[in-house]
Amino acid sequence: MPNHLSLLGIIHTAISILAILAGLFALIRDGRIDPVNGRGKWYTWLTVITCLTGLPIMRFGHPTPGHYLAVIILVLLIIAIFVRRFFGKAGEYIQVVAMSTTLFLSCIPAVVESLTRLPMDHPLASGPNDPLVQKAQLVLVVIFVVGIVYQVIKLIKKKKGA
Repeated sequence: MPNHLSLLGIIHTAISILAILAGLFALIRDGRIDPVNGRGKWYTWLTVITCLTGLPIMRFGHPTPGHYLAVIILVLLIIAIFVRRFFGKAGEYIQVVAMSTTLFLSCIPAVVESLTRLPMDHPLASGPNDPLVQKAQLVLVVIFVVGIVYQVIKLIKKKKGA
């Protein structure tokens, strides 16, 4: 089976993988994705580029849920970057949730595309409604919720210790 990705699709995919890895690296190193520090800035910029390169890709000739996710992710990034200016210390909690949500939302199309395209000769899933894709997305939701709870508890403990 030939590769059905355009040049822009290949570039978009490569950058999106780097963005997700940068987000995971920031979470592992810092316990959160902070858009102010270096790791968080890398994640933020790679995610912005991913969203912008994904918008012109029209596999079916019209916008798909992936396009809407890209817009939501961009809005959440803007909120996460500026929320602490408007809400002070409480904004830190909103920032953690917003940044983690951008990573979670980025993982949804990554999982769907990976399972429906790989291996190229016989993909693991037939489409977004395939039970394997649905189970993988459920695992993502559980990881997301556990991650948010962990980050919020860590912030609360940090605040009490300060």
